Amino acid sequence: MKDQILSHLNSPSELEKLYRKNRGSFKTAFTELFPQIQSSNSVLANVWNERLNYESDGISWGTRKEFTFIIIIALLAGLIAKIPELFSIDEEFFYPRNIGFIVFPGLGAFFAWRNQLTQRKVLILGLVTILTWIYVNLLPNNKESDTLILACIHLPLLLWGVLGASFSGNDWLNLKNRLAYLRFNGDAIVMGAVLVLSGMALTGLTIGLFELIGLNIVEFYTKYILIFGAAAIPPLATFLTQTNPQLVNKVSPVIAKIFSPLVLVMLIIYLFAIIFTGKDPYNDREFLLMFNLLLVGVMALIFFSIAENSDKNKSSGNWILLALSLVTIIVNGIALSAIIFRISEWGITPNRLAVLGVNILMLIHLLIVSRSLFGVVSKKLEVEKVGISIASYLPIYFIWTLVIIFLFPILFGFK
Repeated sequence: MKDQILSHLNSPSELEKLYRKNRGSFKTAFTELFPQIQSSNSVLANVWNERLNYESDGISWGTRKEFTFIIIIALLAGLIAKIPELFSIDEEFFYPRNIGFIVFPGLGAFFAWRNQLTQRKVLILGLVTILTWIYVNLLPNNKESDTLILACIHLPLLLWGVLGASFSGNDWLNLKNRLAYLRFNGDAIVMGAVLVLSGMALTGLTIGLFELIGLNIVEFYTKYILIFGAAAIPPLATFLTQTNPQLVNKVSPVIAKIFSPLVLVMLIIYLFAIIFTGKDPYNDREFLLMFNLLLVGVMALIFFSIAENSDKNKSSGNWILLALSLVTIIVNGIALSAIIFRISEWGITPNRLAVLGVNILMLIHLLIVSRSLFGVVSKKLEVEKVGISIASYLPIYFIWTLVIIFLFPILFGFK
């Protein structure tokens, strides 16, 4: 995007096209370029700078085409969610395998259309999605199969990666696009949470009002309104974050800044509490599972916090993130040693191997990120280098996800 802005700097019409194609990416790139181009193109640069940083009191609903596209995606997502009822398909078979297909393909289509992906890239992403859908629905229907459960758990991660490729446009290898994708996820989660809370309030109010006049609409509301409303939240959250970045681009960094020190304190207290209570992740399977979920959650917080601040020349809060990363390394070390102990005692299973692999990958990534953060706080590295250390490692997780989904069932005989 930076290169395109520079090459069309003297063409207002081309700049407008670039802006309309991807407002968020354009704003990020132009803000970074502004100090460089301000002197040589002072009038044009200042006009665009004021335009991009002007905060309107109103809400933008994008273009008519964008809004129509999102509405269609939301309706299709609701229809996909209703497939078990419409075609009498077992819900326990359908939802674990297809929950990701309710959300991600539609959003991928939106970004592919918005970013004007080449036909070749659209074909690649479409084939990956379709072939994955066929594959996961052809897996043997053994509810006790660990490899099936693992494939269903990791399938949304695979589709999340495909969505990231669509979000990045035609430059899939651009690390800043990957960071922008992480920021988009953080903003979309915040906006989605607002929509969920609003939907819950509307649901309670609607059902309560109808009960006052003697009508019980719970079953109807759940089957037809609630399911379509829930399916529409991801597309609407995406649309609002893309057309109104001012709604959440200040909220997400604040949330990250507030919760990072709180989570750091919580983790330190939690580690001491483990020692005090005598809880044993080495022999307690459920405790180890929750321990790993905690680890993934903290990792996500660190990554989103860094992604939100990676394009700013401020180092405030990096000491907190460094401390949080170091404590998380300790947590990861405990989880990793526990899973190695369980494998040595009771042998390799699909679940243990999957957890072992992801713990090793996260430990390596945390060490890389911690090293970059130390370089930032010691003023040897720029803040953006930390973001790059995160973005460059993301494909490793994607590859491991592919291994779990496609190779584990074969390696372990679909057990």
